[in-house]
Amino acid sequence: MNARHEYKLSINKSDYTILRSRLRATMRHDGNVNKNGEYIIRSLYFDTPRDKALREKIDGVNRREKFRLRLYNGNPSLIRLEKKSKDNNLCYKRQEDVTSREVKKLLQGDYDWMADENRPLVTELYSKMQGELLRPKIIVEYVREPFAFPAGNVRITIDRGIRTGVGSTDFLKNKFPSVPAGDDIILMEIKYDAFLPDFIKRLIYLDGRRAEAFSKYAAARIYG
Repeated sequence: MNARHEYKLSINKSDYTILRSRLRATMRHDGNVNKNGEYIIRSLYFDTPRDKALREKIDGVNRREKFRLRLYNGNPSLIRLEKKSKDNNLCYKRQEDVTSREVKKLLQGDYDWMADENRPLVTELYSKMQGELLRPKIIVEYVREPFAFPAGNVRITIDRGIRTGVGSTDFLKNKFPSVPAGDDIILMEIKYDAFLPDFIKRLIYLDGRRAEAFSKYAAARIYG
């Protein structure tokens, strides 16, 4: 599991228009986008009864982790269980595929199947669900436009239309009650391995904008 650098910037609509034009002219989309160069991500985040993941984020704890389920464009044939760990500005992510049948069991409170799995991340989640009472907490959904560049393994994403579920963790339901997670938030994320090429630094530079510790999960919990 390789460490990656990760930075986030909240941008306005004018920034978004400028950055999108620059990035589309110089970088490629990944292979999963639709004709508009985007896809929809839905995530179901887990947390403890005392909101450990949320509190560690708000308190600025340098080393923290969170678990989530994720699907793309509402397609239940590809669902991933992910564990994202942070150590200052370094990010580590592990993921494993799970089935919609397994997710349905989990959402119904049936966790026994997880105990004897040969997928380490599934058994780790099971251990945390037993030991820390980790449970599904909230749904977050948004539109993402992803850009990639091979040197430095750079990935830049622009997320918009961030919405959060209201009293629902029914991850597989086509439609669920939701509200915007804030005032029309647009978020740019920059991820790379060892280095960020200079020309990309120039592409994404915005006067007066600085990296910040924004969390879609934390923003969603405020409104959801």
